[in-house]
Amino acid sequence: MWSALGVVYLVWGSTYLAIAIAVQTLPPLLSAGLRFLLAGALLGAWLVARHGRVALGVERRQLGGAALVGSLLLAGGNGLVVLAERTVPSGLTALVVASVPLWIVVFRLVAGDRVAGSLLLGVLVGFAGVALLVVPRGASGDVDPVGLVIVVGATFSWALGTFASPRVPTPRDPLASTALQMLAGGALLLLVAVAIGEPARADPSSFSTASLTAMAYLVVFGSLVAFSAYTWLLQHAPVSVVATYAYVNPVVAVLLGAVVLSEALTPSMLIGAAIILAAVAFIVSRGATRSA
Repeated sequence: MWSALGVVYLVWGSTYLAIAIAVQTLPPLLSAGLRFLLAGALLGAWLVARHGRVALGVERRQLGGAALVGSLLLAGGNGLVVLAERTVPSGLTALVVASVPLWIVVFRLVAGDRVAGSLLLGVLVGFAGVALLVVPRGASGDVDPVGLVIVVGATFSWALGTFASPRVPTPRDPLASTALQMLAGGALLLLVAVAIGEPARADPSSFSTASLTAMAYLVVFGSLVAFSAYTWLLQHAPVSVVATYAYVNPVVAVLLGAVVLSEALTPSMLIGAAIILAAVAFIVSRGATRSA
């Protein structure tokens, strides 16, 4: 169990660094779309090879549900992160994205679920931490304010996809559902990339080896290996243990960003990070991000 958990901690925590390196020379939405299309195709091919075509035989409503969730999680959530990381440090991005559980509690409240007052207090404290991270940097110009808004939008979309996932019909097999979500999210990202002219502006001769290596890492490890480990953990480990990735991943991302990319660590950033992670740990420990 611990080796699988370590994979989820380290690999998913390192994807923010890999994205930052990839977008240095690769078109952001085009590369993200190709990443998920390729990962979804590989996962789908593996499922068919192992179980036959029946593995991806789903009802139309399940296909629609998987497409919706994939669009929110991967096109909206990850796609916006990729756009943001052109101007926002990877560690700061990861810390803002760590607020996803806070948004899920908000969605539960809007949907009419009963939410304890202590959890609402935790949400307010967590968002105060997000504000401490985002507002001073955007106002001072240290970090692109538009990029920061995009990160918050990514967090909102990822949380909405997470909230919607158990509430819409999706394939029962989690791997089949993931493959379809990747294909749907990747296709939507490619459509948007084409619409804004990314392929026409792309110059393959400018693509660096580092960016291409980061792209390959995201496909193989970020999308396939880590998610397989995560799926295995959901079946063999307590949910409370698996959920700890929500506040370990950003710590890994911040450390890697500081060491590899020399990203700055300021006192206010560390305080904001501590507030967010404490609020997320409290909410996750209470099981408040689960569907009612």
